Amino acid sequence: MYLLKQQIDIVPYSQFKEMVRSGQIKECFIGTNKITGTYFTQMKSLDSLRQFYGFAIDTCSTEDAAKSEYRGFWSKIDSVFNAAIGEEKKNLKKKLAVKNFETIRVDDPELVKQLESHGVKFTGQGEAGWFVKFLVSWVFPLLILFVIWGFFFRRMNPTGGMMSIGKSKAKVYVEGKTGVTFKDVAGIDEAVEEVKEIVEFLKHPQKYQQLGGRIPKGVLLVGPPGTGKTLLARAVAGEAAVPFFSMSGSDFVEMFVGVGAARVRDLFQQAAKQAPCIIFIDELDALGKARSTGPVSGGHDEREQTLNQLLTEMDGFDPNIGVIIMAATNRPEILDLALLRPGRFDRQVVVDRPDINGREAILKVHAKKVKLGKGVDLRVIAARTPGFVGADLANVVNEAALLAVRRGKKIIEMEDLEEAIDRVVAGLERKSRVLNKKEKEIVAYHESGHAMVGYFLPNTDPVHRVSIIPRGVAALGYTLQLPTEDRYLMTKSELESKLKVLLGGRVAEEIVFKEISTGAQNDLERATQIAKSMVVEYGMSKTLGPISYGRQQSMFLGQPLPESRPYSEHVAAEIDSEVRKIVEEAHAEVKKLLTEKRDKLEALAQQLLETEIVEGDELAEILGKKE
Repeated sequence: MYLLKQQIDIVPYSQFKEMVRSGQIKECFIGTNKITGTYFTQMKSLDSLRQFYGFAIDTCSTEDAAKSEYRGFWSKIDSVFNAAIGEEKKNLKKKLAVKNFETIRVDDPELVKQLESHGVKFTGQGEAGWFVKFLVSWVFPLLILFVIWGFFFRRMNPTGGMMSIGKSKAKVYVEGKTGVTFKDVAGIDEAVEEVKEIVEFLKHPQKYQQLGGRIPKGVLLVGPPGTGKTLLARAVAGEAAVPFFSMSGSDFVEMFVGVGAARVRDLFQQAAKQAPCIIFIDELDALGKARSTGPVSGGHDEREQTLNQLLTEMDGFDPNIGVIIMAATNRPEILDLALLRPGRFDRQVVVDRPDINGREAILKVHAKKVKLGKGVDLRVIAARTPGFVGADLANVVNEAALLAVRRGKKIIEMEDLEEAIDRVVAGLERKSRVLNKKEKEIVAYHESGHAMVGYFLPNTDPVHRVSIIPRGVAALGYTLQLPTEDRYLMTKSELESKLKVLLGGRVAEEIVFKEISTGAQNDLERATQIAKSMVVEYGMSKTLGPISYGRQQSMFLGQPLPESRPYSEHVAAEIDSEVRKIVEEAHAEVKKLLTEKRDKLEALAQQLLETEIVEGDELAEILGKKE
């Protein structure tokens, strides 16, 4: 510590050797790579020496003093001090100037002898052994590199390293920790009743075993996205208070061949150790897609091996040990039939879109988490949200809460919920998208055409609101129709009316501006899809007759299926002709309707240009009585 506080003079090794010979070095420490210590400042003349040592110099001859300056000067002085002043030696030496020095160590075998011959006190540090050198030079650097590599490898692959590649990635929720019960599930009462039997078996398996019955090995939850399939599975585990293994179908497949099958085996081994328990596989279609039937399966081999292992495991374990397999999918039509046979997924539970009562129950569950005003009627909100699933309704309540906070309110009011519905249905308002006068007129007449056709035609849903405020990604306006009740079937006349409402905007543009715009692109796409479904799926074509030519859309997703033609080119041409005929006939009827009521079309469009939004009651005043 003392050396660190003092100024250290860096001296060359040659100068250090000279200082040793001249007796200037007081003491030193010989380290592995350097030499440190203290030295006395060299006196340049006898006058300066006399100033410090007084009578001690006088006792020496000039010749002796001159020689001692180069030949052990301080040793001679020490002897003189001892003879002349005795005990005063230490006090005099304290007057000498002392400094710290440092020099590089050189491999010099004579250094120790020189230090001893000149009376220099010195200490040293022995060299490290070969083992220590090996550790410092090789082991420690490699260890540091390995630690750094492991750190970055874990950052890039947080699920584990090479040793865990065959391990299951399932998230395990131990007893009572799912945090979900049947009280948290609303709007799907039939599905809840179906799975309550599983809870009863997990709690009291002996009741079923005494009668010789067995619980289904697997329960498949099917339904549109957002209806609460995963929530229902977690509620089953929460009610039964058993471990819950949750895993996605895509988690089984990795870049290495055979990993998926290994993970399936590991998952069932873990479940058997913690039985009774529930295994839940979300998005089963990622794993259980129907196996290819061609001679070459190619890149599907790994997925098929994983599926085969899953089928084997489901056949191999005893259902009485209390391991229940639950899975969820929104694409049941593409699942392998081997998965759906009895003994595997014995029971299929449909988790469908809730009706008005279910939507109201779901809204009540989510309303417990927010502050609602006294004027909020959740029944009205449920009626305004046909087709909404649980996730949509949760989003509506959350959007309403955000809107209320943005407006500086302490509670959520009815207008906040209504605005939230519009945001979910049509997207966010984009008032920053400023339309020029011509574009605004086109949008106003376009939306007026939709609204008028929906208002005057029979078999249509009532028009709730018409707006020309841009919303979402591409909508420059929208016409909102709300059904008065939940519907599960549509007649041919209802489909035709729906098609005509879609064509109303384009026809209005033709009548008023004598030309059409790109604004009807989505309308035409949806109208064409309805017409094609009428011909291909529903057998509503007189020319082609009551024949189905294949499903056009996924059962729950509503997305077009890959194009397939189980019919001849001649039939395909007839289908195209019939689709065009249906659309053109609807177009002609809409044009006739809007031409006859041109004055009301103008009145509604002008009102939209003035106020931008027309509600249902105001719309009825403008358009008058229905014929």
